[in-house]
Amino acid sequence: MSSALKEAVAHAFGADGALAHADDRYIERDVQLRMAMAVAAAIDERRALVAEAGTGVGKTFAYLVPTLLSGARALISTATKSLQDQLFLRDLPRLRDALQLPVGVALLKGRASYLCLHRMKQARQSAQLPDRWAVRTLAKVEQWSQGTTTGDLAEMEGLDERSSVIPLVTSSRENCLGAECPEYRQCHVMKARRDAMAADLVVVNHHLFFADMALRDSGVAELLPSVEIAVFDEAHQLAEAGVQFLGTTLSSGQVLDFARDMLGIGLQHARGLAPWQDLAAGCDRAARELRLACAGPMRDVRGTLKLRWDDRSERSEFVAALPALAQACTQAREALDTVSEIAPDFVKLAERAAQLATLARRFGGEADAGNVRWIDLSPHQCRLVESPLDIREALREQMAAAPKAWIFTSATLGDDERLSWFTESAGLDDATTLRVGSPFDYAAHARLYVPKAFPKPNEPGHAPAVAQLAASCARRLSGRSFVLTTTLRALQAVGEQLRADFESQGDDIQVLLQGQAPKRQLMQQFLAQPRSVLVGSQSFWEGIDVPGDALQCVLIDKLPFPPPNDPLVEARVKRLERLGRNPFADYFVAEAAVSLKQGAGRLIRSETDRGLLVICDPRMAGMNYGRRLRAALPPMTQLASESEALEWLATLADSHCA
Repeated sequence: MSSALKEAVAHAFGADGALAHADDRYIERDVQLRMAMAVAAAIDERRALVAEAGTGVGKTFAYLVPTLLSGARALISTATKSLQDQLFLRDLPRLRDALQLPVGVALLKGRASYLCLHRMKQARQSAQLPDRWAVRTLAKVEQWSQGTTTGDLAEMEGLDERSSVIPLVTSSRENCLGAECPEYRQCHVMKARRDAMAADLVVVNHHLFFADMALRDSGVAELLPSVEIAVFDEAHQLAEAGVQFLGTTLSSGQVLDFARDMLGIGLQHARGLAPWQDLAAGCDRAARELRLACAGPMRDVRGTLKLRWDDRSERSEFVAALPALAQACTQAREALDTVSEIAPDFVKLAERAAQLATLARRFGGEADAGNVRWIDLSPHQCRLVESPLDIREALREQMAAAPKAWIFTSATLGDDERLSWFTESAGLDDATTLRVGSPFDYAAHARLYVPKAFPKPNEPGHAPAVAQLAASCARRLSGRSFVLTTTLRALQAVGEQLRADFESQGDDIQVLLQGQAPKRQLMQQFLAQPRSVLVGSQSFWEGIDVPGDALQCVLIDKLPFPPPNDPLVEARVKRLERLGRNPFADYFVAEAAVSLKQGAGRLIRSETDRGLLVICDPRMAGMNYGRRLRAALPPMTQLASESEALEWLATLADSHCA
């Protein structure tokens, strides 16, 4: 079988193979075939492979082709729902047709992605919609529900993913009625799971994979034992997704949602049988008191802050808030128990109340050994988290359960041959590793400029200097630039300074700032108006694909070291110190190298792209670890001065006019 699969893979990727016949734009690449053959070997031998594939390798086809040709049942997990859709709607149909294979493919997302018919009806009847925009949105959802066969909300055009209506028309593990639901036969979630169980290949996402491992609530638990191949694309996001879902969380938002549901269902089905408004108000008040206790002296919170547990857990208002929340939820559960026979919704609401009370009491005690706790604080919510430091044990447990091929791949998995940044945190020390470099000619097409005489990141003049340099670069290119920042504070400072600079000089270049519109809309504006500079933080460092001359300059404000005061970072540092290791070299520099590769990867997206990468941090040039970070980047030609950098951009600008 080994030689048969490899021969089939080699033929498919050959000049006269299925891929070339199916697409006249297909380019035969040795690096893609090399990765595909390594995947085929891992499939044959049912072992683990960790493969880093540089931009342009074509890693998606490199793992899909051998997976499809093997005839084995497979699970493919990727980082986001949009990447799931890309695989399911574009890549897999193209390959299935090219290879002429009768493979059944299914897409499986989490509950919150699917319309819940029962909750949609409840939302209409409860009259609890917050404003007239929500009323209109619900009407559109109801109209769309008449024609959808999947219930996947991603199919609905014009639905803002931040809409307040979405939680009202989708289910969660806490509020789903299961087989007791009056709409169970028509349930979109159950249909998606049935389709997945019947398919040869199922596309999921990392969050779903780990949510199921923790809660057994996504359908993956039933699916995983039956597959022979598990592929994780964008595997560099796997560890953080796992840490998020393998832990325990309690949020004020959960309690507010519960109070809203209890009030609506109580008044609808059991009006007068319990003081629903008082009970809901009690839970609501307890949730808001917990958020205030988490905020402490902080009143003006922007974005999401990660707070140390010890900074709040000893404060008297925090100590009092958790038992008060547990008591409010317990009182609600006692009332719900008295009406449990009226409708199945009340049974589920009682379970939710009991679970919330249990969580409040748990966070009032000590954390489990080996776990870390912290508080996520946002303008309207607090979230208490207890989590393991990594996914080593959880993933090892899954891999030991049944022999199968495990493939982990990404463009960035580390900066050494063993890909230690990823393999250590994932417990894959014994896995076969492969590094396949990009086929692009970076030395000819890309330049790297690190200004040496530049303010340090902790100096007040740093953000204005970044904005000034970005303005100079953008003027040479007439826009066509990204500025990637490491913090939201820098994002605002650089964005505002850049905008003021252009206005004072009368430049017709627009500044697009993350947060002023949804990410997709900002990208559409950037592509539609080339005379633009987009300033973005973390979410723009990866998953953005702008090939061609629409993007020819990427500036990074400073080296992306993890924040040292982050509670999870602190816990990982302490563990390395206990092991006698150097946290700065083994953690901080390794993390920065991977993030830097991600950010730099936005620049060159095809064989013909050309551009300039600017890293506005003199430490990259002057410190010893700068050499390691430069080596982690693609082999771009380095420039010594700003004048050389602007000359290169002028050359690129001239090519627009040619």
